Amino acid sequence: MAQTDSTYAVSRTTTLDFDAAVAAARTALAAEGFGVLCEIDVQATLREKIGAEREPYVILGACNPPLAHRALEMDAEIGVLLPCNVVVYVEDGTTHVAAIDAAVMLGVVGSAELEPVAAEVSARLARVVEAID
Repeated sequence: MAQTDSTYAVSRTTTLDFDAAVAAARTALAAEGFGVLCEIDVQATLREKIGAEREPYVILGACNPPLAHRALEMDAEIGVLLPCNVVVYVEDGTTHVAAIDAAVMLGVVGSAELEPVAAEVSARLARVVEAID
C-alpha cells in the first residue's frame, strides 16, 4: 500500500475493496476517539443531482469531541473548519483513503494557541490512514 502526501492531506492506497475500506476507516476513526457525524455518498449525490457517473467516493465527516471542544473554546468561529474529513474513493479500480492535515487546515487561522490541538488532530488522522491495510 503506497502512501502519498499532498500539501493538505495524508493518503494511501489499499488493497481493500471500497466497502471494506469504509468500514476500516470507521473502525480506525473510533480507535482514535473520532465519531462520524455525517457521511456523504458523493457518487450517489452527483448521479442524482447532475447525472454524472463516477467511481465510489464517500466523505466521512469526523469529530473528536474533546479536541473540537478545546478548539471551539479558543475560537468560536473555528467551527467553519469542522468536522475533519476523511475520504474513501476508488480511482481506476484502486481504493484510496485520505484525511485532511488538520495542522494545515487550522493553520489558516494563524493562532499559535490552536497549534497543539491541530498537531494532535493531524497525528490522530495520520494514524487512521496508516491503519487502513
